[in-house]
Formats: sequence, C-alpha cells, structure tokens
Amino acid sequence: MIRFKSITTRVISLHVIAIGITSICMPLALYWLLSSTANDLHHRALRDYAATLAQYLVPRPDGGWTLDLPAGLRELYSENYGRLGYAVLDDKGRVLFSSLDDGAAIFPDDRRTAPEEFLEMRRGTAVIYGASLAKEIGGETVWIQVAQDLAHRDVLIDDIVADFFPRVGWITLPILLVLLMIDIVIFRRALRPLLQASETAETIGPARTDVRLPTQGMPREILPLVKAVNEALDRLEAGFRTQREFTADAAHELRTPLAILRARIDTLENKAVSEALRQDIAGMSRIVSQLLDIAELESFAVDPEEKADLLSVAAEVVAFIAPLAVAQGKDIALGGAKDPVWIKGNPEALFQAIRNLAENAISHTPAGTTVEIEVAENGVLRVLDAGPGVPESERELIFRRFWRRDRRRTGSAGLGLSIVSRIVEAHAGSIAVENRAGGGAVFSLRFARAA
Repeated sequence: MIRFKSITTRVISLHVIAIGITSICMPLALYWLLSSTANDLHHRALRDYAATLAQYLVPRPDGGWTLDLPAGLRELYSENYGRLGYAVLDDKGRVLFSSLDDGAAIFPDDRRTAPEEFLEMRRGTAVIYGASLAKEIGGETVWIQVAQDLAHRDVLIDDIVADFFPRVGWITLPILLVLLMIDIVIFRRALRPLLQASETAETIGPARTDVRLPTQGMPREILPLVKAVNEALDRLEAGFRTQREFTADAAHELRTPLAILRARIDTLENKAVSEALRQDIAGMSRIVSQLLDIAELESFAVDPEEKADLLSVAAEVVAFIAPLAVAQGKDIALGGAKDPVWIKGNPEALFQAIRNLAENAISHTPAGTTVEIEVAENGVLRVLDAGPGVPESERELIFRRFWRRDRRRTGSAGLGLSIVSRIVEAHAGSIAVENRAGGGAVFSLRFARAA
C-alpha cells in the first residue's frame, strides 16, 4: 500500500482515485438505467400493439374468429413493411391469423405457459423480438404474438441508447475534473491552519522555546492536540529557564570563592606551589566564565540589522590572545583580506566565538608553531593549527557540551567549541572542520555578507 508523507497529497490522491472510479461507474450505471427504461418502453409498445389487435378480434357464432383490421394497420403489419408482425393462436396452438405470407406463428416454440412472455428468435439474418400475451375474448382465450425486427426498432430509442455512453462520458469527465480542482482549493483552505502550525513548529528549537503554535482558526478536531503541544512547550521553556538560571547562579556563586582563593594563594611563601595553584584557579575561572557564556547564549538572538567587520573582530582576537601564545612559546598570525569584511552579526558574540577557536588551537598546537587566522572576502574565517588534527569520527562530537577526548586533561570542561557552535547557529552561519595536508586542523566559520 502506498503511504504518503503529506496529508494533503493523501487526501487529494484518494479523491482522484474516487473520481476515477466514479467517472467509470456513473456512465455505466446511467447507461444501464437508460437501456432498462428503453426496454420498458419497448415492452409497453408491444403490449399496446397486442391490445390494438385484440380490439379487432371478434369470435363468430360457428366457433371461428374474425380479424378485420383497418387498411392502415394491415399495411403496418404487412410482411412487405418488414417492421412489425403478428400472429393469433387459439388455446390449442393453432394459428388463426398471421401477418406472415406463409401463415405461420411468429414464435413457433411459444409454450404459452404464462399470460405474458417476451421472446426473441432469429429469422434468417434478422433478430425478432416480441411478446406473447394471453387475451380472453368472448369467454375464449387466445394468444396474440406481436413482434418487431430489432433492425427496425424505434429510431429515437436506438439513437439515445447508442449515443448516450460517449456523450455522457465526455460531459462527466470535465465536470469531475472541475470538481477535483474545487476540492483541491477547499482542501488547501481547510488545511491552511495546519500548514501554518507546521511552519511555526519548524521554528521551535532550544533557542526559540517562546514560540507557540497558533490556535486561531484551528479545526475543532486538531485544537486539543495543538493546546497539548503548547502546554508541553510551556513546561519545556520553564525547564530551560530553570536550567539557565541554575547555571548562571552557580557560576556567579563560584566566582567569589575563586577570587578569595586566588588572594590567599598569592600570600603563600612557596612560589612554585603558588604558581601551580594559580594556574589551576585560572582554569577553573575559565570554566566558570564559559558556564556564564552558555547561560547567556541560551537566550541570545542576533539583530537582523546588526553588522560587524569580521577582519576587525579577528584582529582584536589576535591582539587579545597574543600574550597567551607567546607565554607558551607559540605564535598567532592574521592573514587574508586587507579591507573590512562586513557580515551580518554581533561583534561581541563573534569575538567570543573566534577567541574560543583561537584558544582551542593554541592549546593543541605544539610549541614553536603558529596558529593562523585567515579572513576571506566572502565572509569565511579559518583558524589553522599544527596540532594532531581531528579524526573524522569525532568531527560531530567535538561541538557537544562537556565532550572531551582526554578526560584526564585539566583546565577544560569541553565547553569552548559548543559555545562557538551556538554563536554560529545564532548568526545563521555554518561551521566545518577538516585536517590539513601537512598535519593540524582547520576550523572554518561561514557567515552571510552584509550589504
């Protein structure tokens, strides 16, 4: 059985099948009805012919019969006319009168078992159809056989029956096609609220939990489902809000004890231990800042009218990261476009994304190598390092929150790349990662150019 993914396609397809079956069955049914009506009219005409003959059939005192037809009827029933014929038989089956030249019965095999029978036989090349009717005249029963050559059947009835099927077919098909077009318009109009709800549902995501499905104009049968979905979205939004608030509160609460701890470490006399602890606290502070960033990005949206110079933002990141790179014996360089590259985006959020990529590259590239940031004129920014690269099996995993290849490594919670991914998503951009031919990884961010 064919399954359709679209309810509109399903309804229209089933309707087309129904119309196709109707367009075949309806003319056949009408043809059968018309043919049946024509046969009824034919039988009625044969009865009338027999009744007319009976009016001129008179019994004689000697037991014989007299049939004195007017000249017009004799001509109508003559064999030369060839259209109608009659025969009158007594109760013993003897032929009393016949319009045939040989004086025979029209239907020799008529058994006369019923007061009214309709018979058909072939005489030469002609097909004869007629009736055998019992009539009681003067206390005697006679059978009047009246027949007609079907080749000379009523011309009007023949023409109607013969022309009806093709004519009704040509009329019915366009009417059904027009009906189908009207039904399609009706279906689409009736399903419009569902289509609007479906389009709205596509915009709902972790960053747009405030969107609700429209209830205005929704069919009564679908309204309970829409309300249930909206109520579920209310609960989902409340859950996200609680999670964001918890993350932000926890991060804020952690900042104060970290600051106190840093101040106490600075008073330690053992400078080696103090420096090691200071680096640990710096890593913890970085994680807390990333948690705050994640909490803020959950509700972050880019103003459609906002734009930023990608080259300028990248230059600020290089200036900010340079001391960190130099302290670790590494270099960071900016290349690519020479003129401003304006894109649709928020400068602060872009700075945060590029900074996270640059810090990630510096942490993975060996000492004595250079992290390169390239800005292309088409709105693509690339960050290249000389590290171990990213296996193809991990290129989707690295953008998940709290995912780390090496769990034993301290100072990282696996949040940096997930923040980058969220910012790029908010800018309707794309992010890709691949390995360099000579070793290392290349992260590419693509943004829409601003007018």
